[in-house]
Amino acid sequence: MTFVSEHAQGIELRGLTKSYGDVPAVRSIDLSIAPGETVALLGPNGAGKSTTIDMMLGLTRPDSGTVSLFGSTPSHAVDAGLVGGMLQTGSLLDYLSVRELVTMVASLYPDPLKVEDVLELTGASDFASRRTTKLSGGQTQRVRVAIALVADPELLVLDEPTAALDVEGRRDFWNSMRAVAARGKTIIFATHYLEEADAFADRIILMARGRIVADGPPTEIKAKVGGRTIRTTLPEVALADLSALPGVATAEQRGDAFTLTCVDSASSDLALRSLLSGFPAARDVEVRGAGLEEAFLNLTGDDPDDFTATSAP
Repeated sequence: MTFVSEHAQGIELRGLTKSYGDVPAVRSIDLSIAPGETVALLGPNGAGKSTTIDMMLGLTRPDSGTVSLFGSTPSHAVDAGLVGGMLQTGSLLDYLSVRELVTMVASLYPDPLKVEDVLELTGASDFASRRTTKLSGGQTQRVRVAIALVADPELLVLDEPTAALDVEGRRDFWNSMRAVAARGKTIIFATHYLEEADAFADRIILMARGRIVADGPPTEIKAKVGGRTIRTTLPEVALADLSALPGVATAEQRGDAFTLTCVDSASSDLALRSLLSGFPAARDVEVRGAGLEEAFLNLTGDDPDDFTATSAP
């Protein structure tokens, strides 16, 4: 069943700018996010992701521009319980149990979720009676998610949410986020785990040097980089022979395994035909387009027309 939010207006950022001294962190970005979207905010360190999130939550005032959350200012939206946030910084209150802490936070909002349901959803039920000072890093991260969720917000903002989690914890976290998204909630998350963005986001917003350099579904972002890679296993063949194939830009060898890189789909088609006709013993042949990592590196690379700036938050 698909849920539709009663808040027809989503998130609107208009002409948003922020500098720290002479260092520009965010440079006049415009952005619209519809209710119910799951959006990954990606970029290298210093791209302006965290500053954008802080301005979206009303934690930092922009130098210029406006932020609207569901037709309200950030402070009004937060006060109404429409926004839940999980940031990189901040610690839990000491000397409370996990259940006590989440219950206390729930009491601050007009229509919170049931505490036990949130503890179960975030995987915190098993240690809900433990004091916050006795939690591991991964457990603390789960509690921070529970605190962000308990208000039943329309918008959930997550800054590096799986940074302290192991592989199993990351898998459980995204399973819980899928359940949240299925209820029509808007989710915006910043992460350095590109595979998470590729697998979970409806849309990727890629930032570099304080600007938005790409915006679209993961497939569209990856398609902006036209390279193709051919992998094959081929014994007793010299690397130079495969490097010389038409359409091959570069070639690498590891034992009997070869990786051929081509600049676009046309050259990869030519290289593949040449490979199969010239080397019929080739097996385990794979052809793949550029991944999100290649697109990330290509699209966030240095702009020669841009001035150099020290990394900003």
